[in-house]
Amino acid sequence: MEKPQKRSIVIAGHATSLSLEPIFWQTLRKMAEEKSVSLPVLIAEIDASQRPASLSSALRVAAHQWLLNSSN
Repeated sequence: MEKPQKRSIVIAGHATSLSLEPIFWQTLRKMAEEKSVSLPVLIAEIDASQRPASLSSALRVAAHQWLLNSSN
């Protein structure tokens, strides 16, 4: 398993950094492409949704759910 990669991103006008494993960054990019939005826009959408955990956790869950739905 590869180490998490830290990236700086601006969402909702605020700079933040996120640390995710490369497979999640790849999946999030594919999700954004499918929705025809930028990666920061996708992350902002996920950030704006109600979530019980950290943004990094929410992004991992969203990526996992997208992969599950894509394979059906």
